[in-house]
Amino acid sequence: MKGLRRFLPGNSWLAVYALLYVAFLYLPIVFLPIFSINTSATPKFPLSGYTLQWYEDLPNTPALLDAAWNSLVVGISAAVLSTTLGILAARAITRYRFPGRRPINALIMAPLVLPEVIVAISMLLVMLQLGLSLSLFTVVLGHILVCIPYSMTVLISGFEGFDRSLEEASADLGESAFGTFRRVTLPMVAPAIISSLLVSFTISLDEFIIAFFLTGTEATLPVYIWGQLRFAAKLPGVLALGTLLLIASFLLMTIAEVLRRRAARRTQNEGGLYV
Repeated sequence: MKGLRRFLPGNSWLAVYALLYVAFLYLPIVFLPIFSINTSATPKFPLSGYTLQWYEDLPNTPALLDAAWNSLVVGISAAVLSTTLGILAARAITRYRFPGRRPINALIMAPLVLPEVIVAISMLLVMLQLGLSLSLFTVVLGHILVCIPYSMTVLISGFEGFDRSLEEASADLGESAFGTFRRVTLPMVAPAIISSLLVSFTISLDEFIIAFFLTGTEATLPVYIWGQLRFAAKLPGVLALGTLLLIASFLLMTIAEVLRRRAARRTQNEGGLYV
C-alpha cells in the first residue's frame, strides 16, 4: 500500500475514488444505447447484429406517442409553474429578511431529501381527500412540488450578487416596482430562468414514482416504459426509447448548465446547484 501511494501522491486518491464512483454509477447506462441497436431481443454479449429497427418502430406505436404527448404537456406545465413560483420565492429569500425565512426555505427544499415514495403516497392521500380524480392535472401538481427546489436552487444563484443599484436607478428614474422588475431584474436573470425551465422540464420528464401514484388512465413516458418492461418482446423498443430520453436529458441539462454558468458570471456568483 505504501508503495502504491508513491505513484498516487497528494489528492490522487480522491481522483481515483471519484473516477470509480462515476464509473459505478454511469457505466451501466453506456450499455443502454449498445443493446438498443442489437438485432436480438435479449440484451447480452456478444451482440448478434446491428439494426435500427427498434428506433424505426417507435413512431408506429400509438400508445407511445400518447405517452410522449402526455409527458410533454406535464413537463412544460410543471416547468413553467415551478419556475414562476421559484422566481417569486428566490427573490423574496435573496432580497428580504423576514421572520421564519430559513425554516421556510428549508421547508421548500424538503422534497430533495424526503423519499419520493413517501411524498407520492402523501400527495395521493391529499388528492383523494380533496375529491380530485387522478389525471395529468394531479401529476402536474406533484411534479411542481418536486421541481420547485431545483428551480429555486438555480434561480437563487441568479438573484444572488445582483447589483441592486440598477433597480434603485430605475426607481429614481420614475419606473414603478413592477416595471423595474420586468425591465431590469428579469432580463438580468434571464439565463437563470431559462436554466430553471430546462432543469424543471428534465426532472419532470424523467420522474416516475410520483407519476405512477398520481396518474390515472393517461400514462406518461416513464409509466409507459415501466408497463412495457413486463413483456420481454417489448424490451428492445424500451431500450431504444430509453436511449432517446437519455440523449434528450443530457442535452437539456448541458444547456441548462451553460446558461447557469453564464448567469453566475453575470452576477459574479458561482454558487448554485451544479458546480
